[in-house]
Amino acid sequence: MTFERWQLGGIWITKIPEQDRIPGMKALLPDATPDALTAIPWLRPHFVSADGKLNASIHAFVVETPDRCLLVDTCVGNDKPRSYAGWDRMQGPFLERLQAAGYPPDRIDTVLCTHMHVDHVGWNTRWVGGRWVPTFPRARYLFSRIEYQHWRSESEQGPSADGMDPATVLADSVQPILDAGLAEFVDAPFEVGTGVRLLPTPGHTPGHVSVELDSGGLKALITGDLLHHPCQIARPHWAASADEDPVQARTTRAAVLQRSADNGELVLGSHFATPTAGRILRDGDTYRLATD
Repeated sequence: MTFERWQLGGIWITKIPEQDRIPGMKALLPDATPDALTAIPWLRPHFVSADGKLNASIHAFVVETPDRCLLVDTCVGNDKPRSYAGWDRMQGPFLERLQAAGYPPDRIDTVLCTHMHVDHVGWNTRWVGGRWVPTFPRARYLFSRIEYQHWRSESEQGPSADGMDPATVLADSVQPILDAGLAEFVDAPFEVGTGVRLLPTPGHTPGHVSVELDSGGLKALITGDLLHHPCQIARPHWAASADEDPVQARTTRAAVLQRSADNGELVLGSHFATPTAGRILRDGDTYRLATD
């Protein structure tokens, strides 16, 4: 298959798709009604369908620098018991796609999870020989310390309101990494390596981070769930129902959009449908995404 790729000086970024849709986007962004989306014409045809539905995807990014090969977020994963029917015990070709893009699991030396929601940690592990084992055995897995502490606390409270048990996600996608001695807890801002830095972007979750890239004077930002959909670029006040702290999420989003518009960085959306990257431009008293 053909992969979206971007070059940023000496850094190459490759999108590895898992699913070309996200279940429940209407409920995730309740303000994004068909009528409200009509007022944002630049969203069509890529990000909003002809009948007013939100287009989105689940994917990871490989970031290859001169001295590192990093995987940012690990999607939903196969074989995991999940509450959403479309994610429950999936059997998808993600690893085959990763291999086809030139990145077999042994090439990945660093895994970065922007946060610990189910669709960002799934391929941390895979089911082998009756147990969950690290998918990337040569990698260091970087987790936000605040994020992990939050979900450990939540897991002790039982199933969440949406039916997803945080304890299950930690047990099958995070704890095996700790058991294998591959986890490193960090506090953002954090320098991962030359040209790669974790930026604290809390709100969606307490320890949420985005990934800053800088090479040859060129800058990029991998959003994580700071933005779920490009409509939030035009309407930064539209909160996601999954935001742990909607007020903080709005404040963080507004600050990052202003920064991105000021510095001209390439913004890569962790759930943006193709085209997945663009520049933030001012559009009256708000912003738009320029993908050309």
